[in-house]
Amino acid sequence: MRDEDGPAVLAIYREGIATGQATFETEVPSWNEWKRRYLLETGLVAEVEEGVTGERVGSGGRVVAAWAALSPVSSRPVYRGVAEEAIYVADAYRGRGVGRTLLRELIEKSEAAGVWTLQAGIFPENTASLRLHAGCGFRRVGVRDRIGAMNGRWRDVVLLERRREEDGPA
Repeated sequence: MRDEDGPAVLAIYREGIATGQATFETEVPSWNEWKRRYLLETGLVAEVEEGVTGERVGSGGRVVAAWAALSPVSSRPVYRGVAEEAIYVADAYRGRGVGRTLLRELIEKSEAAGVWTLQAGIFPENTASLRLHAGCGFRRVGVRDRIGAMNGRWRDVVLLERRREEDGPA
């Protein structure tokens, strides 16, 4: 992921927000704010050469179809190998295997960087994301009941985690 991917990453995030099933956020942050939340150096984008409508977007006809990134769960040194993962797939590319490919690559990259536990928080209604994560080795830890309010309604979040096979720090 590079700074020039910012507009496409934020557009995909906007689509996720619009579903009402991807995040508690209701507004797209600026690119600088996004970079404060996520670790750009661990961010990945899935690119395709041409959009599904034939429209070419971005430099050299690149279309960003999805993105994935990590954010630290804590600044405490003991948690340096634990990260929260986020993955968003553009509407036009959902159900095509893009998310699975990208999430698997993010897992490999995170483990190579010393991350031993990935966490994800997903709304229970987001069954596609729950299936994607289960297929990539995430296990359900539990449900955080009524953890946050959205549009005047309390929402639950399913807490998932994936541990590196060699359990613990490198």
